Formats: sequence, C-alpha cells, structure tokens
Amino acid sequence: MAIFVKICGLMSPEIVSAAVDAGADAIGFVFADSPRLVSVDQANRIAGNLPAHIVRVAVMRHPTQAEWDEVASGFAPDWLQTDALDFAQLDVSEEVEHLPVFRDSASLDACAVAAAPQVLFEAPVSGSGQQANWDHAAELARTTHLMLAGGLDPENVAAAIRKVSPWGVDVSSGVESRRGVKDKDKIAAFIKAVRETENRDAG
Repeated sequence: MAIFVKICGLMSPEIVSAAVDAGADAIGFVFADSPRLVSVDQANRIAGNLPAHIVRVAVMRHPTQAEWDEVASGFAPDWLQTDALDFAQLDVSEEVEHLPVFRDSASLDACAVAAAPQVLFEAPVSGSGQQANWDHAAELARTTHLMLAGGLDPENVAAAIRKVSPWGVDVSSGVESRRGVKDKDKIAAFIKAVRETENRDAG
C-alpha cells in the first residue's frame, strides 16, 4: 500500500523543494512554540512554489480562535493539525481537513480515535523525538487512517511500517542535522526507506 509521507517543521524554500523532489506528500508548517516556529509571512515565502498536489498542513497546539483565524486567512492551509480536543473549541472552515493529534497515554480514548477519519498518533510529548508504543499504534491503525509520528528516522521507519501498518508517517527531528535544522540527505533517505518498504510489501 502507498504510505502518505508528511515532512514537518520546514523552514526554508530549499528544504521544501528537496522534500517535494524526494517524494513527500505533505509539508507541515509549525505555528506553535517550537524551534521550528514560522510566522504566516515566513510560511507563505517558504511555500511559495509548493506544487498544488502537495498538502499544506498548519501544525498548531491549543490555538485560540484568533490565532487560527490569522493562519487560516493568511496562509490558507489544506489541513489543520492540532490536539483532538482543540477542534471542539474552534470554528474551522469545511474546506480545511482536520488532522487531530492523539498522544500515547493511559487515558487515550480509543473510541475517539476510531471515530475520526484520520488521526496523527505520537508519543506523550510532542517534538521530543520519543517513539510512541508501536503495538498500541498497530491496534489503533486497524480502526482509522493513522499517521504515525514520534521518533521516526531513516533507520527505523521501515520497521515501524511493518509493525504498525499505518496509513501515513510523519517526521521532523529524525531528519535534522541539529535541532530545528533539516537535512536534505536525511529527508531523501527517509522517503526512500518508506517507498522501498512499500515495494517489498507489494511484492
């Protein structure tokens, strides 16, 4: 099966082009407290030549309505990624797809995960490079389109795909040369590993 690949936290047009050339399906732009934080103006500059088929994802965490409205009107993302509970408090246009974030914890509501058309599942702490429990992720992936995040890199993503059978994978720190700085070669290696795993599974 084809795995949807999202590369998150990009901060330059050159890295965006490298991710697109390597075969990414989506680019995440972080509008939240992070070393990868960008403003609306920066995001527009970075994404200026992004092909229409690449999904533009606004990555936020507990945004106020005003903060979301600024991103929605100024950047016009295709998707909004934020904590699942945030969507109940936000007025989001029907034109923007939801990517609710669920974190690996004892209090996780598996029924809420299953009720969502697509979700992002990650470790308890976002942006930490920690892995989610892949056994738990595999159970949830049988109930919805699950994008696996947290601690993935070019070396382990193939094993993660074989273990979890996710709909998609998301990477940020795992393709960086140092915190917040993306590495073109690591991005290419990550996507190559995903595609090679797809091909082996298809065979």
